[in-house]
Amino acid sequence: MRPSTLVSRIAQYAFLALVFLFIATPMIVIVVFSFDANRFPTIPWGGYSLEWHRAVLEDGMIRRAFANSLVVAGSTAVIATMIGFAAAYIDYRYVFRGRSLLGLSVAIPPAVPASILGMAMLAFLSRIGLFGSTGAIVACHVAIASSFAMAIVRLRLRDFPPELEPAAYNLGAPPFTTLMRIVIPFCKPALIASFFLTAAVSFDEFLIAWFVGGTTETLPVRILNLLQGQVSPKINAIGTIVLAISVTLVLLAQNFIGARATRRPALQEE
Repeated sequence: MRPSTLVSRIAQYAFLALVFLFIATPMIVIVVFSFDANRFPTIPWGGYSLEWHRAVLEDGMIRRAFANSLVVAGSTAVIATMIGFAAAYIDYRYVFRGRSLLGLSVAIPPAVPASILGMAMLAFLSRIGLFGSTGAIVACHVAIASSFAMAIVRLRLRDFPPELEPAAYNLGAPPFTTLMRIVIPFCKPALIASFFLTAAVSFDEFLIAWFVGGTTETLPVRILNLLQGQVSPKINAIGTIVLAISVTLVLLAQNFIGARATRRPALQEE
């Protein structure tokens, strides 16, 4: 390797490391001070302590909020993945009038500011009597998360061999059997990735949940409510838990998306 190439590569890695450090610094600070013995984040560090994590586990409101977040995230992931797959398959399989509007309608919710979307959902749900329930939060999160699921599944279907479905039909398989035994197994990595990613999107979201949830708090909403009062050292501990779960979900999703990408060349070589 030439010296100029080596210097260029080192400079690239150094730049990427600085960017990563800049992005990760707030998260690192939250994790570090969640184990700080001091009540308020101060420098120098007050020493290692699990006091605030124990306080979080002993807080009944936080436990209820955490349970609500798990229910909302799990329900959102299942429903959004199913809707995302259906929308992606229809967009891939059929040519129909208004097809572009389907893609536009799916792409709009993530593009609208969460505050505006939350107020609009609040007005609508109040009129139909769903405001303040877990189902209201799930419905609103599904409206946002379905777009991510559709995008991931549509990318997978882009690699779907077009001759597989006609071959199945020629062998006597009905459309439903073809869908269940050929299309869905082929999309399995994307479906699993969609599940984890939409769960992460729902678990992290707080503004819409705050608008439509009423007294039903998710964990991010509980953090927001704690911030509105006195500064509590439990906030860093809760933030660490939310960060750990969110990063884990995203990494799992990325693992299945990456597995799809690495298997494709091997299949092509065969």
